[in-house]
Amino acid sequence: LLIASLPKAPGIYLREENFDIIVRNGTIIDGTGEKRYIADVGIKNGVIKEIGNLSRASANTILDVPNLVISPGFIDIHTHTDLGILQNPKGESKIHQGITTEIGGQCGGSFAPISETEFQKNEKNYKENYDLTLKGQSFADHLDMMRDWKFSVNQANMVGLGTIRELIVGMDDRPATNTEMEMMKKEIHVALNGGAVGISSGLEYTPGSFANTEELIELSKSMPQGINKLYATHMRNEDDTGEEAVAEAIRIARESGARLELSHLKASGKSNWYKAEALLNMMDKAVAEGIEVHADRYTYVAYHTGLANLFPLWARDGGKNDFIDRLKDTSNYDTLKMYSEKKVSNLDGEWNGVVISGINNDELSSFKGKSVQQIANEINMEPFDTSVKLLVESEGRVSMVGFGMSEGSTEKILSHPRVMIASDASAHAPYPPMNKNIAHPRAYGTFPRAIAKYVKERKLVSLEEMIKKMTLMPAQKIGIKDRGEIAIGKRADITIFNYDTIKDKATFIDSAQYPEGIPHVIVNGKLVIKNGEHTGALPGDVITV
Repeated sequence: LLIASLPKAPGIYLREENFDIIVRNGTIIDGTGEKRYIADVGIKNGVIKEIGNLSRASANTILDVPNLVISPGFIDIHTHTDLGILQNPKGESKIHQGITTEIGGQCGGSFAPISETEFQKNEKNYKENYDLTLKGQSFADHLDMMRDWKFSVNQANMVGLGTIRELIVGMDDRPATNTEMEMMKKEIHVALNGGAVGISSGLEYTPGSFANTEELIELSKSMPQGINKLYATHMRNEDDTGEEAVAEAIRIARESGARLELSHLKASGKSNWYKAEALLNMMDKAVAEGIEVHADRYTYVAYHTGLANLFPLWARDGGKNDFIDRLKDTSNYDTLKMYSEKKVSNLDGEWNGVVISGINNDELSSFKGKSVQQIANEINMEPFDTSVKLLVESEGRVSMVGFGMSEGSTEKILSHPRVMIASDASAHAPYPPMNKNIAHPRAYGTFPRAIAKYVKERKLVSLEEMIKKMTLMPAQKIGIKDRGEIAIGKRADITIFNYDTIKDKATFIDSAQYPEGIPHVIVNGKLVIKNGEHTGALPGDVITV
């Protein structure tokens, strides 16, 4: 990192004040995209109090960081930690990346609102497995519960339209009635008033996939004026009909007035890799029209989803029990096989490009980390039949990594000025219960990889621009006014890294590896990572807007 010629912020702070923390002699990249400079940062009561030459000031803790970058804490705009932060309050795989804030409730799925029956199931699960007592069925109840706990990484959450549809309409593939529409709108209002930072949809998942465009427009339109009106969408398709899916998302934003976020934007499948530029052009045209559109993307060429997503939507209609029954019904065999094998043929490696990361059956746990092709060879069965076997014997709960994207299309998307960085992952750790399933490496390495691979190695964008994609841009998109920037008066969420050594270490074979080159992370003015080690501090806030 070339810093020798950088200006030192002028002025010497002369007041006799004792700061909580002074970060000295660092290279500040403030999150705005503006040029870096050298200065000290004084932190007191969880806030950035001074920036400049603090050589005469005192502090309880002084971090001398010459040749290191002082950045705003990274904001992970699309995550799936949700209530998992209660299981893993240290949030290790996130905080070690420099992530200080997560935005959960994505892809149409949130922890609330839920029915009494679902709440009782969750309550029993959390009590038996984690000795945690859950509270209430509403969004506000869940946020109140989170405020009663302590954790390392700030948490904000959207409300999922799929979760609301399941509560009101159920798991069936049918239009919502007028009465049900009014009930869903009411639930949106209650959640947003209860602390949700926006709404999300998951249109490749049940039951969110059963909502038609008009339903989504009406629900998005119902968001009250004067609030964030943020609509984040896992689009209806990310491969063969990706352009149609982007067009639908833009139409929803246009007709509802929502602020659109295209979640984990991609052109998946070998035959679709060329479409990345067209998808970005569609976004640009919508912006020129006056629609606010952004996107986010993780820094890997493989996605992470459920194995059930290799099967058609009609097979999943009604929920997992009906899905399993259809898998067992031999009259469906040829139709299901044709659909799945066509989908898999577009992956890089075909069935070798489908790797099992988690499975709800301890007797099959040895298959985790292996491709469906490897498992098929091992048990002497055809790959499609193997996938059906895994789903049937695990009640449909099998997660997979799919190698669907190209490096070229990934770089096009990541370099676009309206695309932010997001992990699309939960918080993990390399010990129980967080290591039950094999994490996608994005859970441990997304943000360091953005710098190490796409700034240092590939030179897609400047370091200042990449930091902006990870800090101020997501803060502004979510509506978080007091974070995402190194500036006086902002909350002291700060990530300090070594540009020369920062790198991700997680791989698809061995993902549970923390990155290198991030010695210090501060959350709300408290050191959570110091000299590369977790201090045990749990200063995270529940964020609402």
